[in-house]
Amino acid sequence: MAEPAQRRATYEDLKKVPDSLLAQIVDGELIALPRPGYAHSRVSSVLGGKLGDPFDHGRGGPGGWWILDEPELHLGDDVVVPDLAGWRRERLPVIPDAPFHTLAPDWICEVLSPATARLDRVRKLALYAREQVAFAWLVDPAARTVEAFRLQQSHWLLLGTYAGDAPARIEPFDAVDLDLPALWSGLPAPSVS
Repeated sequence: MAEPAQRRATYEDLKKVPDSLLAQIVDGELIALPRPGYAHSRVSSVLGGKLGDPFDHGRGGPGGWWILDEPELHLGDDVVVPDLAGWRRERLPVIPDAPFHTLAPDWICEVLSPATARLDRVRKLALYAREQVAFAWLVDPAARTVEAFRLQQSHWLLLGTYAGDAPARIEPFDAVDLDLPALWSGLPAPSVS
């Protein structure tokens, strides 16, 4: 006997989720998870600041971007909240006065945690590729790495995995050095296995 078709989640379903949880709709499934922990929030905040000055504000860099923390994106029937997202100002000249965005960003960043890594890496990356997001970064605070991808012919091309104490130039923000050690400052030392 066939399983009954599961009802696809709606935005009304998402709005009923308590504010203490981060709710998203991916492939018709309502996903509600606890808000990120301190390490996750710290890395996201520091990265947003490091990119904000040269790319959003144009201080010490080329400018030309809007960099936003946790924007709510309505992409088709999916509702997702990346940790960071960026739009080139040539595509989005003014940030709309709206509770969510329907224009896919040019860059997204997901900060991985044990609870979100599979969702971010598999389901959300596929969604971002479908929506033609040009660049994606996966930042892993536990491993202290940044994986950078460029969309090429609807598939993700790994540009590199960045780690260590040396500054890195990572597309699409390769006009300036990114201070990788600053991303991990204040975090507990990584566990050795």
